[in-house]
Amino acid sequence: MDVIIKTDWIKLDSFLKWANLVSTGGQAKVLIQEGKVRVNGEVETKRSRKIYPGDEVEVEGIKYTVKGGSE
Repeated sequence: MDVIIKTDWIKLDSFLKWANLVSTGGQAKVLIQEGKVRVNGEVETKRSRKIYPGDEVEVEGIKYTVKGGSE
C-alpha cells in the first residue's frame, strides 16, 4: 500500500498517525517500542527515525511504501 507524504521526510511516529495506523502519538510510541514496526526490513525502536520517499514501513505484517507528493 502506498502512503504519500507532502514533505521531504516525516518522523516515524508522525508517519504512523498520517497513515491512520494509530490515532495518537502515545499509541505510536507503544507500537514502536514493542518492536512491531520495521523500516526497510529492520526493526525500528526510535520514534524520531526520519522516513523518506522510497522507504518501506511494515506494521504487523502489512507493508507501506512511502511516496513523495511529486511522484
